[in-house]
Formats: sequence, C-alpha cells, structure tokens
Amino acid sequence: MIKYAVSLLIGFFTVLAVAAQEKISIKINDQYESRLDSVMVSNDGNNTWYRPDEKGMIVLSYNPADSVIFSAPEHSSTRVAGPALEKDMLITVNKKFNWKDLINPMFYIVYGGLWLLLFIVFAETGLFAGFFLPGDSLLFVAGIYSDNLGRQFFKTIGMANVENEWVTLLILWGLISVAGIFGNAIGYWTGRKIGPSMYTWRDRWFFKKRYLHQAHEFYDKHGGLAIIGARFLPIIRTFAPIVAGIVGMERKKFGFYNVAGSIAWVFSMIFAGHFLQKWILSQFGFDLKEHLEIIVLGIVVVTTAPVLIKLFFGKKKNPESIPPQTPE
Repeated sequence: MIKYAVSLLIGFFTVLAVAAQEKISIKINDQYESRLDSVMVSNDGNNTWYRPDEKGMIVLSYNPADSVIFSAPEHSSTRVAGPALEKDMLITVNKKFNWKDLINPMFYIVYGGLWLLLFIVFAETGLFAGFFLPGDSLLFVAGIYSDNLGRQFFKTIGMANVENEWVTLLILWGLISVAGIFGNAIGYWTGRKIGPSMYTWRDRWFFKKRYLHQAHEFYDKHGGLAIIGARFLPIIRTFAPIVAGIVGMERKKFGFYNVAGSIAWVFSMIFAGHFLQKWILSQFGFDLKEHLEIIVLGIVVVTTAPVLIKLFFGKKKNPESIPPQTPE
C-alpha cells in the first residue's frame, strides 16, 4: 500500500514537472556570429545537449521558473533568467580566446571595430611583423558590417543619427585607404633607411647581394604594377614597399602607385563585401554573416593561389650579372 502511494506521488510530481515545461525556439551563436556545433542547456537540475540547425536555431524545452544556462566546449557559459527568454531571441555564448583568433577578421570587428581595423591595415604594411594579420578578408568582412562600423564612426564624432549607406561606405573607403597609404609609406621609408647599408653586407645563406640587384632591375621595369598588385597579395603586400625603399624606387613614382593601389584595393574589398552580401541575401536568402568561415577561406585561397603557383611551379631563371647600383 505504501509503495503504491509513493508511486502515485512520484507520478503526480512528474506530471506537474512536465506541465511546467515550455518550448521555445531561440538562436544561439558565439560572439563572432558563428554557429555552434552543439550546446548544452542546464535548467531545473537537468543538462540537455542540443544541435543547432543551419541557421543556429534550437527548440528548447525548459522550466521558466528556473534560470537557463547555455554552454559549449571551449566557450564560456551564459545564464539567462527563464522568464526573460523570448521566441527567436539571440543567445550569445562567448568563445574563449585562442591564438587562432588573431587571423579571424571577426575578432578585430568585435573587439576593436573601426579603429582597430584602421590600425591593422596600417600595421600590415607599415610594421614588418604585420604580415600574419588578415587583410583582404578583414576588409571584405568590414564591407559586410559597414553599417556597424559606420555607426561607431558617427557616434565618435557626435553624429549618431546619421544612417546613410553611401555616406558610410565612402567614409570607410577614405579612412581605410589613408591607413593603407600611410602604412606603405612607413614601409618605404624604412627600406630607404636600411637599403644603402645592405649593399655592403656580405653574402649569407639567407641573404645574397644579387637579390638586391635583381629586385632593383625588377622595380625599374615593373615597380608601379608591383606596388599596386602587391596590395591584393597576402604577405607580399607587407614586404613590397620595404623592398621598393631598399632598391631606391623613385619617391614620386612610389607615391603615385601607393595611393592608386590603396584606393583600388580598399574599394574592391569594401564594396564587394557590402553589395555581394545584400545581393546574395535578396536573391537566394543566403546570409554571408552566417557562413563567414567559408567566405574567409575562399578569399585566402583566391589571393594566395597565384603566389603558391609561382613559388612551386614558376620557372627559375639564372640570375644575370648586374653591376652593383646604389640607390639615390
């Protein structure tokens, strides 16, 4: 008789617990707006694993009287009060820092916004150690998030109410182009300073004087196109202005192609990211923001392929004997 009564009580409270459960659809991702492969939801003493769909949505069963904790591997947990959950609301579970994040363009958009973006563009060519920083992919993603970056700029100058697509794009184009121009100019100036002394260095396994002469001849013939083309090639855009300074490329010539290259590079990346996102979303309902890892990978492959092909399959020519030249 006692066992029967206990079973009834357990069944009664089980029915009450089930009746108290509610279902709600929510969207969950990390601070980089990337979809999580799996997420654990802790609520009312229970831990349940969910697998978000392609849009990052899950249908959650929970007790609204208790807090809901969202967590995932290598991510911090996020606690939300049960009554605060709303249909289709966005829950962000922050990913813990990893050194790989430094090559993720969204890392700079999220934690630094426009001002960090400008520094990255400057540092990639102005600072010798900037070759590992994202360039093309960062600008493409900046075009996608141009509205956010524009609001940051207008808020800084006290014009938070400005909401104009073209004004925002033109301002971003101008600011980032200037950062790229100054970066290249610093790289060129550094090369001019160290260049003359390099012609007196003795040959080492990592340095051959004939390379300087070959570079000098190349920049005499193709210097302008080299400065412009290097903008679109990772790693090479870091060293091209430095080499131009080392071999003594004429200042006015470098200055002209530096400005032209920076303007063309920034325009193509920013406007492509912005309008390609809008067109694909309107035509196919495909949001690039939800697949940024694929976009970034594609840009890296496209921009590095010419370098790799030239490096591994290009024909090697015997260096010609070129008399030593000292840059002016």
